[in-house]
Amino acid sequence: MKDLKKNPKHNNKTQNQNNSKTPLLEMAASSSSEEPPSYWRWRKHDFFPEKSFNSLSDYKKALFNIFPRLKDRLLSRSSDSFELVELRKESLNPLNKCLTWWDLIWLSFGSVVGSGIFSITGQEAHNHAGPAIVLSYAISGLSALLSVFCYTEFSVEVPVAGGSFSFLRIELGDFIAYIAASNILLEAIVGAAGLGRSWSSYFASLIRDDSDFLRIHVHSLPHGFNLLDPIAVFVLFIANGIAMSGTRQTSCLNWLSSVLTALVIVFIIIVGFIHSKAENLVPFFPFGAEGVFQAAAVVYWSYTGFDMVATMAEETKRPSRDIPIGLVGSMSMITVIYCLMSLTLTMMQKYTSIDVNAPYTVVFDQIGMKWAKYLVSIIALKGMTTSLLVGSLGQARYTTQIARSHLIPPWFAHVHPKTRTPINATLLVTILSAIIAFFTSLDVLSSVFSFSTLFIFMLMAVALLVRRYYVTGVTPKQNLVKFLACLFVIGSSSVGITVIWNLNSRSWVGYGVCAGVWCGGTVAMQLLTKQHTPTVWGVPLVPWVPSLSIGMNIFLIGSLGYQAFLRFFICTAVMLLYYLFVGVHATYDVAHHNGMEETTEVGKKSNNEGTL
Repeated sequence: MKDLKKNPKHNNKTQNQNNSKTPLLEMAASSSSEEPPSYWRWRKHDFFPEKSFNSLSDYKKALFNIFPRLKDRLLSRSSDSFELVELRKESLNPLNKCLTWWDLIWLSFGSVVGSGIFSITGQEAHNHAGPAIVLSYAISGLSALLSVFCYTEFSVEVPVAGGSFSFLRIELGDFIAYIAASNILLEAIVGAAGLGRSWSSYFASLIRDDSDFLRIHVHSLPHGFNLLDPIAVFVLFIANGIAMSGTRQTSCLNWLSSVLTALVIVFIIIVGFIHSKAENLVPFFPFGAEGVFQAAAVVYWSYTGFDMVATMAEETKRPSRDIPIGLVGSMSMITVIYCLMSLTLTMMQKYTSIDVNAPYTVVFDQIGMKWAKYLVSIIALKGMTTSLLVGSLGQARYTTQIARSHLIPPWFAHVHPKTRTPINATLLVTILSAIIAFFTSLDVLSSVFSFSTLFIFMLMAVALLVRRYYVTGVTPKQNLVKFLACLFVIGSSSVGITVIWNLNSRSWVGYGVCAGVWCGGTVAMQLLTKQHTPTVWGVPLVPWVPSLSIGMNIFLIGSLGYQAFLRFFICTAVMLLYYLFVGVHATYDVAHHNGMEETTEVGKKSNNEGTL
């Protein structure tokens, strides 16, 4: 296997060679002129500097060798040092290290706590969970926290802008990282467009009881695309413009507004408990355990967004301290807030009487606080605004690292010398999301979402296990076979539980057998020798925590329905075509440029120490 993740016990000669290598884009710029290149340049070489795209004949040769190149990419993995050192050179200027644990906590809060808690809670409490909705939020919060643990260990050891894309490239390879990252980036862009449309609807509802009155109706366009929304486009450009102006400024604006939101939420919880009645919690499980888990699969989406904060690791001052406090601390705080808010709602009003569309507005109106309608709407608007702000930061950095690897043109990896932000990448995601938001209605956008987020969370747990139990050139082949067998047992037993649940089977024997097999696979993996131990911060109780994360994410994926699977496979097929005709050739040229396949992890320790 051609593998960039070699035995770390390698001599320093290779490391010195790696540090002297020049990226393709930088080499092209220096060869054309001795003057520092301008940030705003549009030459062909800035977009396609790879040898395969020099001419039509070169591209034909590349296509002729597509199968050996594809095999090379499928069997190759990146390394910590390559992601930390070599790829950063493609940006020409470094990102600004300006964030602390305080910033990360509120970036996560601003990204995760949006309008969902004010709408989904009432819907799921009324239809599926009843007062036990608090347990649904606790279960989903636990699942999210398990994924946060995995992200945190990687972000501490490999603090780069790519987040899960870089982590998966290191442990699972270039191809799997591309499939996962391209899907989640598509979902993020569509999600930003959806947030822009939602912001427009909320704003219109504050002015008039018609969420579409600010939109332009064009009868000649097909239904679902005939309500043009300039307000959504305006909001997207403002949010992304702020993100482009500077990371520090955006973070300060986010945490100031998020602190105000937190204070309002505390006020809602206190007032809610003052007007609560314990008898409203009876019966606590009106829909049984099935209803609790069904609601948990839906409210889980109220926790998504922290993965975008993980992309800010490269701009964190002290990753070893700030990232664990920021990510784990924020998710723990958000879980407590969600549980208290859901408990407040079900104690103030019988679950059968909860309004599914505006639960908090209606229940506060019943106790004489009619002004709460405007408070909830303003907080929801603020939540969507900060979600857009943090989302634009995360999406741009995700795009930056993908461009650094040359899966998309490296022009999008450039960091502006003054703002120290990836303006090109931000403009790309802004323009794409703005075009989608201008034409496409919310019901169409909601149907596009796939299970990309859960899929990546599951892959991150798998990648963590690979990182702990497998190192090329160190792990004996028989141990690798045993590890893969244990991983297969964990995955297949998780799928078994999911299938039994979706068949509405009441056979506890089936659940017991699958759970026993899952436990057996995890115990067997625990008995294997670990090949890697984190030096700074590590996920506790490995392999139990990542194994449980795999099981929970597979279970939540199974609850999404066949349409989510169909959309995922269609999007993946389209992206696979791009990979075959562009991505595989660009990354192949980069990997083999000046013998880059020899890159090792020799500099891993020193690189990490330099960022602590």
